Amino acid sequence: MTIKNDQTYILKTLDGDTNSFAFLVEKYKVMVYSLATKMLNNREEAEEVSQDTFIKAYKNLSKFKGDSKFSTWLYKIAYRNCLDAIKKNEKKYVTDVIDEITENKVRSTDNVLEQITKRERNDLLKQCLHKLPEQERSILWMFYFDELSLKEIKEVTELTESNIKVTLHRARKRLVSIINTNVKSELINYGS
Repeated sequence: MTIKNDQTYILKTLDGDTNSFAFLVEKYKVMVYSLATKMLNNREEAEEVSQDTFIKAYKNLSKFKGDSKFSTWLYKIAYRNCLDAIKKNEKKYVTDVIDEITENKVRSTDNVLEQITKRERNDLLKQCLHKLPEQERSILWMFYFDELSLKEIKEVTELTESNIKVTLHRARKRLVSIINTNVKSELINYGS
């Protein structure tokens, strides 16, 4: 239903009805802004990238073939714009060495996380996620938070499915390591 609905608005837009594109913007603005915010960690940049995404989508709407969902096509444009913004700003992300993660370390991290309030936990998780390399962070977001399928992530990133699985695996391990380090130091500081 949604795909047909989107297609109707796309065709109307291509026929010159700009209000139809406004419907698509309204429908997907939260998705695009959310991705940009997660990837860029900067509200102003996220707003700029979001606007640029919709401008590019409008200008290239005739190139949308309908092979995938419109939302996936739009997500890909937003993802590429975020990558461009990151390269432009030359942000550096900490890439901690991945320790060998054992089940005990994961369990001890879970126990420590239970001691922190939900809000503090969300803030801390966000900080830890932004310490991941950009590609790992964005693939984690796509898979777990935006709930994109591996096929959709493949389409957005143009990585192979096996590369995406490896990246997810590495990102999870690296995130556990970062959380271990940051949560312990946070608890030490909190207890002082």
